[in-house]
Parts: sequence; C-alpha cells; structure tokens
Amino acid sequence: MEHIEVQGASVPALGLGTWQLTGPTCTETVRTALELGYRHVDTAQAYGNERQVGLGIEAADVDREDVFLVTKLDGSNRDPKSVRRSTRESLNKLGTDYLDCLLIHWPNTPWMAPLSETVGAMNDLVDDGVVDHIGVSNFSPARLDRARDLSEAPILTDQVQYHPYWDQRQLLDYCRIHDVLLTAYSPLARGGVLSDPALVTIGNRYGKSPAQVALRWLVQQDGVAAIPKASSRDHLEANMAVFDFELTDDEMDWIRNPSKTKTGIDFVRSQLPF
Repeated sequence: MEHIEVQGASVPALGLGTWQLTGPTCTETVRTALELGYRHVDTAQAYGNERQVGLGIEAADVDREDVFLVTKLDGSNRDPKSVRRSTRESLNKLGTDYLDCLLIHWPNTPWMAPLSETVGAMNDLVDDGVVDHIGVSNFSPARLDRARDLSEAPILTDQVQYHPYWDQRQLLDYCRIHDVLLTAYSPLARGGVLSDPALVTIGNRYGKSPAQVALRWLVQQDGVAAIPKASSRDHLEANMAVFDFELTDDEMDWIRNPSKTKTGIDFVRSQLPF
C-alpha cells in the first residue's frame, strides 16, 4: 500500500469508505478490508455505523496503531461542548482512545456555532491527545483557507467528491501549495465510471477494469487519496489492485477531460438522495 506524506503524517493512499454500510455487513467489510491490507478507514457520526466499524477493527488481526481511522462531526455537533461530547461518544463506539483524524463533515451554516468555535474545540482535542489531526470535508478553497486561518493545528485534509466527472483542479492546486491532502470520496462517480468508453479502452491496455483505472487516476495524482466504498471481498481486492501499473500522461489527460454530457449527468446524479 502506498502512503502519502503530508504535514508529518503518513496516510495510506487508498482507504475504505463506509457510507451506507450498516450492521453486520459493515463490521465484516471492515474486518475483511483490514485483513486484505487496507489501513485507512473512514466513517462519520452521521453514518450511524461507528460502532460497527469499531467492531470490524477489533475483529481484524491488525494493530490499532497501524490503522488510519477517520470520523466526522455531525452538523448538530458544532458548538464546543457538543464537539467534545460527541467525539468522546465516537471514541467509545469505535472502541479506541484516539482518532487519527477528526473532520468537520460539512461547512458550518449560519444557524450553527461559528467555525472559529468548532475549530477551537477540535484544537483542544488535539491538545488533549485524543485526536492526532483535524481536517474538513466538502470545503471550497475559500472555506478551507478560512479554516486554516482559524486553526492552530494544521488542517490535514479536505475530503471532497472527486472523480473524472467532478473537476477539483482549483482545490487540488490550493491543497498542493499548502500541503493539505485531498481525500476523494465517491471516486467511482457512484458507478458512473464503470461504462465509460475511455476508461474501458485504457483498462484493456493494462488488464484492468474501468473502476481500477479511475482509482489509479486519482492515487497517481500528487497529494490525492481515495476512499471507495465496497462491501464484497472481490471488490475490496479489486480496489486494492491499482498500484501495479501506471497511466501515461496522455491517459491521465484523457481521463481528466471527459465529455460535458458525462459531467452533466453526474452532476444530476450527485444531487439525488440515493
């Protein structure tokens, strides 16, 4: 597994996303992923599966210190008291005494606590030793810049939707300048890449699937990690098999510039509640 070095942290370039994974399926998926070699697991308070994720980590024959574990603050937990309380609850559910990274799930809205108070409470958790790193999710470059200004602790990552049909070049440029990791969720465009002609063609050259090509395109970019969701052992294994080939510059550009039709369709798909 390749790692990305950022702000003194070593983050596995490929992780397991657990959105919509629940119950025993979630636990078994996390256990299987870790036994296959995954060392980066992402969850969130809003997913309602932290306890199942924790059980999966406990069931795997892997040291906790070897797992980069991430969770995210729910929108209802942004004032300092709620940040501290909910993080302790997350630690209890996950069965751990520390988090590798705690993120703000979505930008604070006007009816939430000010961002300064949320970030301040997260800094306190770093000072207390229960959180190693903090970050954000779904932040634009301007919002990310604001969060960085407000935080004494470095903002390690911005977790955003990123795949061939969702251009994040502006954010990625900002992240590279300021040594911030871009973590890509929904890296397969909710299955949209699976029939993409360019990805099929490129995949045939390497004996890889379109999904593997899309993941390779992400992790081959400097400063980008990807957290695809998978539940079957076959898909977990396939997602891991993206470090034994390398795309050419022409192939990287071809994938980076999909048709406007594909991009428009994926934008509509991303707005649907499923």
